[in-house]
Amino acid sequence: MSGGSLTSTALTHAYLHRIRTVDPLINSVLRTNPAALAQAAASDVRHRTGRVLGPLDGIPVLLKDNVDTRDMPTTAGSLALAGAPPDTDAELVTRLRDGGAVILGKANLSEWANFRAAAPTSGWSAVGGQTHNPYVLDRNPCGSSSGSGAALAASLAQVAIGTETDGSIVCPAGMTGVVGHKPSLGLVSGAGVVPISAEQDTAGPMARNVVDAALTLAVLRGSDPVVPRGELAGKRIGLWRLPELGPEVDALVVRAAEQFRAAGAEVVEVTPPYQDRLGELEFPALLSEFHRDIDAYLATREGPQDLAELIEFTRTTPEEQTCFAGQELFEQALVAPPTTDPGYRAMRAELTELAKRSIDETMAEHHLDAIAAPTNPPAWTTDCGRGDDDVIPSSTPAAVAGYPSTSVPAGFVGELPVGLLLMAGDRQDSALLSLAAAVEQELAAWQPPKFLPSVDG
Repeated sequence: MSGGSLTSTALTHAYLHRIRTVDPLINSVLRTNPAALAQAAASDVRHRTGRVLGPLDGIPVLLKDNVDTRDMPTTAGSLALAGAPPDTDAELVTRLRDGGAVILGKANLSEWANFRAAAPTSGWSAVGGQTHNPYVLDRNPCGSSSGSGAALAASLAQVAIGTETDGSIVCPAGMTGVVGHKPSLGLVSGAGVVPISAEQDTAGPMARNVVDAALTLAVLRGSDPVVPRGELAGKRIGLWRLPELGPEVDALVVRAAEQFRAAGAEVVEVTPPYQDRLGELEFPALLSEFHRDIDAYLATREGPQDLAELIEFTRTTPEEQTCFAGQELFEQALVAPPTTDPGYRAMRAELTELAKRSIDETMAEHHLDAIAAPTNPPAWTTDCGRGDDDVIPSSTPAAVAGYPSTSVPAGFVGELPVGLLLMAGDRQDSALLSLAAAVEQELAAWQPPKFLPSVDG
């Protein structure tokens, strides 16, 4: 673009064409923005006249459909919000627009960011249906930023925005072979994003490479763009192997550790403490926080005005039950202790403290620059009757602590991508992305999807 050989209009046309021709295979894009080409044309004028607004000026961006946009519907995948658009943009959308980004459209997601049913199917919403994994179409893209990850893997946008409470950026990134960065809590504004929990929720960038993710994060947080240029020599990385994700995944991360050592890094095996206790405390805390935060959000929109009305809408709307009927998490949240309850407050305080300590103590004990773990198992077969078949503990410490984590492609088990998750201390996003860039370069694991209908095993 800076050299004049590519225009935003040409790039946006190319992605819109690819969405029309490729997305029917994977069903990742809910809608495209009728104003996208006008935004691209305005960017081209800025490029020609030397008034470029930043690194995303003219770059097509897909938004997960739980991020408010005043000019397009924002549904969280539910028909309950399928009426009039929100009155205002989410703050992060304002930053993207101010930076000249082309808002290309909205990506499908796991309905209500996978906080509705006890046995949901990731990538399914009543509004958008089922999103498929571009590598193997009968496999799952993971949730809840499933459409964002699948669309990037299929090259339907340059970058995308996901959101995460625990795993919902990094797991779909790992399972669809792209990069996902969950920022430190508070680094990116959550205003205008359909919530689960203000104590853990964050939006973040997803991209096909670390540089694009870092440049997108700079715009989202309102900071100067810095291209991450890290190296592995002299770094100390703690390897959290998680063999419960399977022998193939374990062998893959062990090979990655050998490559890091060959590149001059020191790798030591670690097991962050307190994980069982985090597992006991996180879900009950999220139930109370969801009730508080979803009530506040619904009051800003047309449709159900609180969680009780949302439960009734879901119960009486057959289209909401075409993949799975359950809304057990809604029902449990409705009767959970309020966030003013002393028992809840003690639970959240212990939960956050232990999550921070699990990372801080591990990094201090071993003098680490980051902790690395497998992001995901190989994608399971999508099955509405069974629901998800996932055991993915690696995202929890950073998600609950509010610390940054980044997933980069690490390799394949058969035809299915596996990511490597890097995590570090609070506000260490820039250093973590620099290390992720070095890991990405060393592993060189990305391969384009083949859109295979199915695979054995």
